[in-house]
Amino acid sequence: MASSEKKVEHSTEESSATASINIVPVDPEIPQIDGEAWNEKATKRLLWRLDTHIIPFMSLIYLLCFLDRTNIGNARLDSLEQDLHLTGLQYNDCLAILFPFYIAAEIPSNVILKLVRPSIWLTFIMVCWSASMIGQGFVKSYSGLLATRVFLGIFEGGLFPGVNYYITQWYRRDECGFRMAMFFSAATLAGAFGGILARGIAEMSGVAGLSAWSWIFILEGLLSILVSGAAYWAICDYPATAGFLSPAERTEVLRRLQADSGHLSNEYNPKYVWQALKDWKIYIHCLICMAGFCPIYSFSLFLPTIIKNMGYTANNAQLMSVPPYVCACFFTVTASWFADKYKRRGVFLLAFQVVGIAGFAMLAATGSPSIQYAGTVLAAIGIYPQIPLGLAWNSGNIGGSLKRGTGIAMQVMGGNCGGIIASYVYLTRDQPRFIKGHSILIGFVSMAFFLTLFMMIWCKRENARRDAVALAANGTSEKKQELTEDEKRMEAELADHVPWFRYTV
Repeated sequence: MASSEKKVEHSTEESSATASINIVPVDPEIPQIDGEAWNEKATKRLLWRLDTHIIPFMSLIYLLCFLDRTNIGNARLDSLEQDLHLTGLQYNDCLAILFPFYIAAEIPSNVILKLVRPSIWLTFIMVCWSASMIGQGFVKSYSGLLATRVFLGIFEGGLFPGVNYYITQWYRRDECGFRMAMFFSAATLAGAFGGILARGIAEMSGVAGLSAWSWIFILEGLLSILVSGAAYWAICDYPATAGFLSPAERTEVLRRLQADSGHLSNEYNPKYVWQALKDWKIYIHCLICMAGFCPIYSFSLFLPTIIKNMGYTANNAQLMSVPPYVCACFFTVTASWFADKYKRRGVFLLAFQVVGIAGFAMLAATGSPSIQYAGTVLAAIGIYPQIPLGLAWNSGNIGGSLKRGTGIAMQVMGGNCGGIIASYVYLTRDQPRFIKGHSILIGFVSMAFFLTLFMMIWCKRENARRDAVALAANGTSEKKQELTEDEKRMEAELADHVPWFRYTV
């Protein structure tokens, strides 16, 4: 599989440092394949080949990453606070401390990913966060838990934006949403898997003198270490060096990417980072992402506690946390498939935001355990699809490889600010109903709804304006197929601000 890719990589010019910078090189020497030779059936076979070699392993490592980040919510039910003598807001502080370091690592990590082969960088950060997770199982105090959470944040921070950027280097813009959803659905599976695993590990309490919560951290960290051992060989670096593709397939992947991006720049140049930092639209997407991640992290970190407060035992609460995640996984993947098919993002986001608001409203409005539990299911269905839909929307509307990579990292960085807030949404003093916490999350999802509506309206109006300008100048609003040399340079320079770029709505 990817091991054959490594052989190709070291035997071709694409493995040079220059090729490492240009992840999707535009090589005039590569013979162009007649598009008609790649009919719909052949293209589906090619996409299936990409999907089977790229998405499963990326999903697996994100599952482990999200599990390691949020399993503290399961560990809490197994006497974590009592054993470490945590009082007041100290538990919440341990949750929150991860996120500033996680956020700070995101943009630098994406830049390093651009300069270093993904198989090297992603393997490195995975080994490091796994070691931090294992160390967390041996802490004896509040300060020890804080320290291990800091290192966990530093090394986990690069994975999510890195993989989302990595996906855009293999698929066209209109194909990324579904793949990002497949990848992000691992977060929902992590919640389900974590609940089942925590229930089983609870039986290990006292083994080797360690509590069950220690074993949750140690065993799940060891699992991540085992997978990281295979990561270098399992991660395929670039389309141009993919050993699992034939020469014709590699050429076709590059041709499709070039046709999708036009002449947008893939070169490393700090000015494209600056373009992203100055783009106001990316900041709106940051806020939408933050308003999505805040309820997701609140949900992931506190769902076992919320369910336990409905009247379940600790062990049963671990198991009852599984169904909401399973439902969320199904809707995350399904919604993104339809969003890719119809090339629409905003309307799907709006629909799920309404569902999320309804779910948290049910949790806040009643003390009935059955209605509250139904609310957790609706809340999960409403919040989890927002992230892959939002990421695909933002990345599809950014031109140029480096600007896109920076923009994705900015969006995820802004989104993860929601994790800091999420750590303090559900406080011990608000038990058992957590009405204040549920109300806060209703506010965040409502904010996401109105910002999404604003971006939909702006994108539609901007597309209409550009169509009108093109129609007046050229007699047609269709996208240019052949560009002059000056127009190619203009497209490389201005990215999505060129007159013929159209935004996804």
